[in-house]
This record gives sequence, C-alpha cells and structure tokens, in this order.
Amino acid sequence: MADIATRPDGQPERRRANRAALNLSATMREGSRTKSQVRVIDVSTHGCRIECTAPVTDDSKIWLAIAGLENQYCRVVWHAHEFVGLEFEKPLAEAVLEKLLKDHAQLTDKAVSDLRNIASRAHWLARQAGDDDIYNLAELSRQCAVDALVEGFRLGQAKPAGS
Repeated sequence: MADIATRPDGQPERRRANRAALNLSATMREGSRTKSQVRVIDVSTHGCRIECTAPVTDDSKIWLAIAGLENQYCRVVWHAHEFVGLEFEKPLAEAVLEKLLKDHAQLTDKAVSDLRNIASRAHWLARQAGDDDIYNLAELSRQCAVDALVEGFRLGQAKPAGS
C-alpha cells in the first residue's frame, strides 16, 4: 500500500492531480444568485483555484464557466478570504485540460505580475490566518510564487535579447 502524503498541519493530502498555472477570466454562479466574475489561478483535471469577491461557503455547489470548456459543476472544497478551491463534479479529460493549457500556454508579463501579487497577498493572509485557513493560503502563496518564477523565466527566454 502506498504512503499517503501528509500536510504540515497533519491532515492527509487530498490532491489527486498536479495543477497548472493559468490566468483566465471566468464566471461563477451559486444557485439562483447572479453571476460573479472570477479569475482562475490554476487548474487540474479534478479542480481549480479561483480568486473571487462573491461570498461562498465550504461544500456549497457552484457553476463555473470558463471559455472553451463546458460549464463545470463544482463543490467548494475550501475558501479563505477571496481565494477558493473548487473540485469538479466530473473531472476534465486529460485531452480537454491539455487543450486548455495549450490555448493559454504563454502567460503574459501582467499574468506573471498577478501571480506574484497573489503569492504576496496569500502569504500575508496566511501569516494572520487561523488553523483552518493557514495551510491553503500558504500552499497558494508557495505555488503562485513558484509559477511566477517559472513563467517569468519562460517569458525571459522567449524574448529576444535587448527587449
């Protein structure tokens, strides 16, 4: 039997798939509420993390509309301030995820800057968070910082010398 990874807070790691950085506008709707604009920060076959200002509660069900994908019915796994972790009711097919990532393969300078800002904001929030939120915020901060570094490096490599 394989060992189950454990988070620093002692809880088992629940993630089933690796995430890929994105910076996509999307809309979210919970029940009969009006649509809210959100930003997809990262995505995997099983879910995504978003930034939104609409209030949500853990375990609530929402519809997420991302251009190029059919609407996704999702469960709110966690939320902390403006950041939300969603689990897709039906995981994305690998080919669908690969097409989405290919269509948005190169993040812009602004997207990399946004990732750095999210990393900083999530880090600041994690330092003030209670036990329920600290892990999700710290992990979000870490992942966005890494993604910003990797994507920034790719951008630097893609630009001609002297640009």
